[in-house]
Amino acid sequence: MEAFFNSQSSSRSRWSYDTLKNFHEISPLVQNHIKRVYFTICGAVIAAAVGAYLHVLWNIGGLLTTVGAIGSMGWLLSLPPFEEQKRLSLLMASALFQGASIGPLIHLAVAIDPSLIFSAFVATSLAFGCFSAAALVARRREYLYLGGLLSSGLSIFMWLHFASSLFGGSVALFNFEVYFGLLVFVGYVIVDTQEIIEMAHFGDLDYVKHALTLFTDLAAIFVRILIIMLKNSSERNERKKKRRD
Repeated sequence: MEAFFNSQSSSRSRWSYDTLKNFHEISPLVQNHIKRVYFTICGAVIAAAVGAYLHVLWNIGGLLTTVGAIGSMGWLLSLPPFEEQKRLSLLMASALFQGASIGPLIHLAVAIDPSLIFSAFVATSLAFGCFSAAALVARRREYLYLGGLLSSGLSIFMWLHFASSLFGGSVALFNFEVYFGLLVFVGYVIVDTQEIIEMAHFGDLDYVKHALTLFTDLAAIFVRILIIMLKNSSERNERKKKRRD
């Protein structure tokens, strides 16, 4: 134990501002690949925003758009990497369908407090940016061991969600699912970013597939942050009504 704490303290003492610029373990080729991935994610976010807006206009979000998002992902992953334009179009289609699928949640936020959407987007961007940057400046493969833990956490989350849908769930269980799911997907941002770096070092420069992976994490984080903000806003409004009464 003493050796562990000594190593941790020495690691903290070596940390400096230069650590933030520590990309010497990432080759220029991989750095360019990461930039392409992030630019593609930006395009996917815009497509998702369009999908959510279409739902607000025409109420298109639901089971069909969810199936469309999953089908687009499966089709994208089944295509060879050299069909770049087709795969990129499928990524944008999947993002648009995902945006339409979370459209009902967006519509609810518009009805309660439209500013929550922007607040949730900013919070999601900060969380994604900070944890992705942490993975970039960390030593290679440093956080890959978390993959097993996160897979177990995701399995627990799915079983809880399945059980609550069958037998009904309490408010406490719902809150646990939301916060635990947020923790799991934030962790996946770190692990997936480092996995993408490792795959790129070994020649896998499929930026479309890698953008899909990180965009899925980003969308899951956004949904949970927006749910938390909506819940807090509703509770505040209820307390205000009680005070008036």
